[in-house]
Amino acid sequence: MTVPTTIAHPPVQPTDATAPPSRRALKAPKESYKVNWPLTIVLLVAALTILIPLYFTVVMALKGPSQTGGTGLETPNPVEFANFPAAWVTVGFGRALMSTALVTVFSVIGAVLASSMVAYAIARNWERRFFRASYVYLLSALFIPFPVLILPLIKQTAVLGLDNPVGVILLHVLGGISFFSLLYIAFIRSIPVEIEESARLDGASTWQVFWRIIVPLLGPMNATVAIFAFLGAWNDFLLPQMIIADPTLQTLPVVQNLFQGEFNTDYNLAFASYLMALAPTLIVYVLAQRWVLSGVMRGAVK
Repeated sequence: MTVPTTIAHPPVQPTDATAPPSRRALKAPKESYKVNWPLTIVLLVAALTILIPLYFTVVMALKGPSQTGGTGLETPNPVEFANFPAAWVTVGFGRALMSTALVTVFSVIGAVLASSMVAYAIARNWERRFFRASYVYLLSALFIPFPVLILPLIKQTAVLGLDNPVGVILLHVLGGISFFSLLYIAFIRSIPVEIEESARLDGASTWQVFWRIIVPLLGPMNATVAIFAFLGAWNDFLLPQMIIADPTLQTLPVVQNLFQGEFNTDYNLAFASYLMALAPTLIVYVLAQRWVLSGVMRGAVK
């Protein structure tokens, strides 16, 4: 009868190859970041050129008439919130705000709809000569100076009875088609055509494909175009001044310019009205900046 025996082996000492990694080895190596000082200085100067006038506007809007002396950068003491209702009444801010809002909203809607349709037709029919020529036409339209067109536009709108906010809206939409369509074309080209082909196999028409498939995918670019159209229409001074004949229908930039003479001795009301007109653009951009950056990056593809 044999009894099984076991042979005891001496413990194996861990070598460099089998030893567990030490805590010091698990730490990620530190990355050294180099500051691009020329670019940082340029960006800092660019930021200051915006922040200093904005600070000056806010401070002057909150000061009283007796505090307008000095450099204008001193903090208000006491704060005069009464400048805002006074500027609202003096400038006729409510009526001008309504006119500006109507022009801006319909200009944004028209720019998004018209430009996206034009871009989709060109992007999906690129092999046809007519659509390639249309692309070149839109591109060449960007190089035409606007002052060359202003006098013919004034005469044509007057003849057609469009010397009112409706004429300004149409000019904003038509004038923005060139630039906005180019953004949309680059964006639509990044969308796979196979998505549309599968929808057409299921019986969808071109109109249904555009509204049910393409438009939902254009969210970031729609936000980008909407912001650009909003800023262009809201801050536009030249077109409303030249086109709109009725002073009661003028937009905020024109109304503020018309009442500029009344602010010669009261800059606080002037800056209060400027700040109220500036507030909507800041709010809209802050809320939509994520979509704007996404749309610009996607529109740069191809």
